[in-house]
Amino acid sequence: MARAALGWGVRDLASAAKVSPDTIARLERGESLYPRTVDAIRSALEAAGVEFIPQNGGGPGVRLREPVDD
Repeated sequence: MARAALGWGVRDLASAAKVSPDTIARLERGESLYPRTVDAIRSALEAAGVEFIPQNGGGPGVRLREPVDD
């Protein structure tokens, strides 16, 4: 969902996280990955503006941060 919110393809996220597209596909299929790999993917998404939100009755989710006015 986070990748789609950014309009990124699998290769875009893989490049940003410095992992292979196969690794992104494995994550999206629910396969287990090394914690450091998951951290790299999460960091790449957060750097692009994704905010992970905790479960609030409807389950955990993501949203895009509001742009910061300079």
